[in-house]
Amino acid sequence: LPLAVCAVILLALVFVPAVGVENYGAKRWIGVGSFTVQPSEIAKFAFILFTAHYIAKRPERARSFAGILPVLGYGAALCVLIILEPNMSITACMGMLMIAMLFSAGMKIRHFLIVLLPALALGVALIFMEPYRLSRLSAFLNPWSSPKGEGYQLIQSLYALGSGGWFGVGLFNSRQKFAFLPFAESDFILSVIGEETGFIGLLAFFALLGFIVYRGIRIASKTKNIFSYLLAMGITFIFGIQVLVNALVVTGSIPPTGLPLPLVSSGNTSIIIFLAEFGVLYNISKGGD
Repeated sequence: LPLAVCAVILLALVFVPAVGVENYGAKRWIGVGSFTVQPSEIAKFAFILFTAHYIAKRPERARSFAGILPVLGYGAALCVLIILEPNMSITACMGMLMIAMLFSAGMKIRHFLIVLLPALALGVALIFMEPYRLSRLSAFLNPWSSPKGEGYQLIQSLYALGSGGWFGVGLFNSRQKFAFLPFAESDFILSVIGEETGFIGLLAFFALLGFIVYRGIRIASKTKNIFSYLLAMGITFIFGIQVLVNALVVTGSIPPTGLPLPLVSSGNTSIIIFLAEFGVLYNISKGGD
């Protein structure tokens, strides 16, 4: 509960003048001097911990709609604060995490549909509410219609992936990362990996990421209590969700949105929080509390 409350406070602080840090038109960080923190990364782990603790106290809560309302309410509060930054990508990940954890806890199919359908409708509404999101949707449908505007980032990403061919241009030999591909060190680092290592390198890379997800699910399946099970599943889910969404964005399979690749993209808060989460997951695998 203290971490859950702290996450809400930190998310609210990004809107406080002189505390919140704005970059590229979004207020997603709080900072003091050169030190910055992205509260949405902390909020994801806070939600996992809150949900695991709440359901573990009375597992039957997951089987009734009234029982899951506190989880939905807390998740919705976090999503509202995150979308106001604005940060559509993390909001979508939080929504998917919420539904995935409740489903893992034993939520009934009809309750699953009751939550899922309005969430999908809200996601579509959020896209049409902001002009820049409509521009990104247009760029996704036809990036060549605006090759120097909204479509530029996706086109450069596809150039990078296409240049990699089967075996890549060689490590550290990427050309796209030199002022051509925006955010080559963060949101689109997967494009650089594809350019340097090729299709075969990406297969090996995703095999490694898939193995991490597999091990996380295996660890969850062997736990002896509901709390550890949900905690392990939540950590595995958020890792897998972010990997999947980042890969779909980079390849032009879904509209472009800013989302780091876990443990790979630059970004201190993301890396530190994911390392902490995997530390917890490792402790669960050893039978720790």
